[in-house]
Amino acid sequence: MQFINFTTLDFIDIVIVSFVFYQILKFVKGTRAIQMLIGLAFVLLFALIANMWQMQGLKWIVDGVKTIWIIAFVIVFQPEIRRALTNIGRTRLVRFFLKETREEIVDELVRSAKTLSERGLGALIVIKRRVGLKGYLETGKSLEAKVSSDLIVTIFSPYSPLHDGAVVVDGSTIIGAGCVLPLSLNPLLDISVGTRHRAAIGITEETDTVAIVVSHETREISFAQKGKLLRGLDTASLKRNLEKAMRY
Repeated sequence: MQFINFTTLDFIDIVIVSFVFYQILKFVKGTRAIQMLIGLAFVLLFALIANMWQMQGLKWIVDGVKTIWIIAFVIVFQPEIRRALTNIGRTRLVRFFLKETREEIVDELVRSAKTLSERGLGALIVIKRRVGLKGYLETGKSLEAKVSSDLIVTIFSPYSPLHDGAVVVDGSTIIGAGCVLPLSLNPLLDISVGTRHRAAIGITEETDTVAIVVSHETREISFAQKGKLLRGLDTASLKRNLEKAMRY
């Protein structure tokens, strides 16, 4: 009787393949990709049958269909593939190796706060960390835009329909604008703390996010984290706080 030599490497291989398939199924669940994957499964089944029984005609057809299917899959599901790659780029492991990109994001955020302050435009920018913000994102408009100081300043301009809400940043991407955040109910807050500042404190009390607030009245730049508000920051202080917060 012949025994199968099952090694640790085989186990790791199975775990990796299982994880990949799980992530693929999780990604396509509830999308139009699921129907195409079912069709692809049938093509692979026919390919297996053709190879097992040496059916040359069927093998020729299946080989041709497989090539077309892969090309069609990439073309039809280009937005989904792009979104999946974007999500991979947002993972903590990948961002650990992207220090230069993180510094660029911090510079864009600091630049936007400085410009907003100089123009007397109120703003609230939330930077997502580990905790998801799906519920808050649903209160605003979904975006998939690269972090840019020009875009952030435009969003908070008075004639923008999204200027009253919060902008949400995830990694190098602005994922939401015009979002409504919970107000802090802390009775110890100074009465001079306005709605934007209370919202910044509130979201950092409920999640691990950090927030930048610009006052349209005083042009003051503030930074919120863990329910605490640092007020009257200059650009250097804001940059230090952002760099520290985004090292997670």
